[in-house]
Amino acid sequence: MRFIYTFVIRFYNLLIKIGSVRLPKAKQWVQGRQKWREKLTSALQENTNPVVWIHCSSLGEFEQGRPVIEEIKAKQPNVFILLTFFSPSGYEIRKNYPQADFISYLPLDTPKNAKDFLRIANPSVAIFVKYEFWYNYLNQLRQNKIPFWLISGIFRKKQHFFAFWGGWFRKHLHFFDHLYVQNQESGDLLKSIHIQHYTVAGDTRFDRVKQIALQAKVIPEAERFVANRFVFVAGSSWPADEDLIATYINQTTSKECFIIAPHEIHKEHIDQIVSKLEKPHILFSQIDDTTNLTLFDVLIVDNIGMLSALYRYANVVMIGGGFGKGIHNILEPAVYGVPILIGPKFQKFREAVDLIERNTVFPVNNYPEFETTLRSLRADSEKLKHINELQNAYIEQMSGSTKVIVERLTSILSRSI
Repeated sequence: MRFIYTFVIRFYNLLIKIGSVRLPKAKQWVQGRQKWREKLTSALQENTNPVVWIHCSSLGEFEQGRPVIEEIKAKQPNVFILLTFFSPSGYEIRKNYPQADFISYLPLDTPKNAKDFLRIANPSVAIFVKYEFWYNYLNQLRQNKIPFWLISGIFRKKQHFFAFWGGWFRKHLHFFDHLYVQNQESGDLLKSIHIQHYTVAGDTRFDRVKQIALQAKVIPEAERFVANRFVFVAGSSWPADEDLIATYINQTTSKECFIIAPHEIHKEHIDQIVSKLEKPHILFSQIDDTTNLTLFDVLIVDNIGMLSALYRYANVVMIGGGFGKGIHNILEPAVYGVPILIGPKFQKFREAVDLIERNTVFPVNNYPEFETTLRSLRADSEKLKHINELQNAYIEQMSGSTKVIVERLTSILSRSI
């Protein structure tokens, strides 16, 4: 089975190389792994501190690993953080992340690559975030007696680990020294295949969004725009979301204001949003110190980087993507205790399902449902207060995973110094 696995990995690599002739991401995937031995050796040649290797598949997993990295650095700043990515969408965006000492692509999971990588890196501990189960790396870690964990893991019954034919894949999970999972359902599934070395610790993303909220900057332009009005914020919106929002804006007679932060901010998309609006509107880039923002009903945010801070001004939020491939991040607004509207594509997002069950997130399928839900929330201050309490309780319940992980990690690293 190991031979078949490695053959498939090599065949996958061949397909990626063929694809790299025309596909930019495939080209990044191939080029980013070239001369990795030399690069890793150079990065570590003068290091005398313990190495913590943290591997993330892509950007979303990085956001789950990030609180752990930053807590490690806060407690033991001399620890060498080696951060690897599988996907270009993670590496290319976070390749200059300052809290990591060296960032690279993960070399292809072959026996030789895994052996050479661990020989050069010599980590004191390895951490895989959420989904990554590379057999040759796990096997080499086990053979070298290097502790390795899964953090923010989540398992579902339909995964191959739990199928009757999944015995070889279950070995991957048994290899781990410890598995930190997000929920009890995941823990029960592990127990069903005789894995006891797990902890239900929650999701490190919750620690991250709490940290973001605490560090959120005041946005003077937003404060001038809001001006004691009821505030609706649309975050990471797509055209299908904006159709509903624009229809409501054009019809409402209530004293409300709207902040739209689209997922894409190129001129064509911004112009498309503007073309749908009949009420007074302004782009964030058009604001200066003399602008009377109370004259406008809609603020369109045509920049990137401030959305998480804008949620603090919201009374109600809509998160985009739910009429397409799936919703964007709902935790960033949830940490502020506000009700959240989403489209119908939410089933793969556990936090959305949890919060829908708590009646703090509201899926809508069309404009009548959108309008009815928003007007209902707008008119019921007691309901908004109750939602705030429920959201805050959920965030607290799911937080704390980072502390649990890093406390145990610190004890291992102290033995390495």
